[in-house]
Amino acid sequence: MIRVLLADDEAMIRAGVRAILAAGEDIEVVAEAGDGREAISLAQAHRPDVALLDIRMPGLDGLAAGEEIVRTMPGTAVAMLTTFSEDAYVARALGGGATGFLLKSGDPYELIAGVRAVAGGAAFLSPKVARHVIDGYGAQRTVRGADARVRTAALTPREREVLGLVGEGLSNPEIAARLHLVEGTVKAYVSAVLDRLEVKNRVQAAIVAHEAGLVRL
Repeated sequence: MIRVLLADDEAMIRAGVRAILAAGEDIEVVAEAGDGREAISLAQAHRPDVALLDIRMPGLDGLAAGEEIVRTMPGTAVAMLTTFSEDAYVARALGGGATGFLLKSGDPYELIAGVRAVAGGAAFLSPKVARHVIDGYGAQRTVRGADARVRTAALTPREREVLGLVGEGLSNPEIAARLHLVEGTVKAYVSAVLDRLEVKNRVQAAIVAHEAGLVRL
């Protein structure tokens, strides 16, 4: 079972997310918190596989709580619950060690897939969040897009194809099924892409994929 700590200051949001995760038979919400400090305390007590944190919470927000959980509990992956109005926080969350960005109003399957991905050591960026973040760059968008296209031009056609699917939020097994490859081969492609793009994880690779126009939503 994937053990999840859920933190959100709105009880109705927690109830909705808990109900969605319950549909994944391999996921169990073991604790719930209403603020960042409580989230840290419960994470220390329960040692969950995933801490799913709302960004905006009273007292200590989800970003600060996530940074503390990453620092003190390396066995717990941190994923952020976001809304479109909070895309400015993505960069800070990335720097703080979060590996998942899930949209509160997104597809329920996406929420379950994201929790599974980060629990397995991968990273997950909701494609809609990524698209919104990229669109919000404004004047920087053209420059960043040109830079991303230069970086991805050095990849092989198959590597670009894999990168595009990473940008769509697909896991390695899902990419393997889409491209009719074995999972080990996909894992090797993903590793090579991360190395050649000089990015730390799949979330950063997904952002490059969106900037380069490799993602079809």
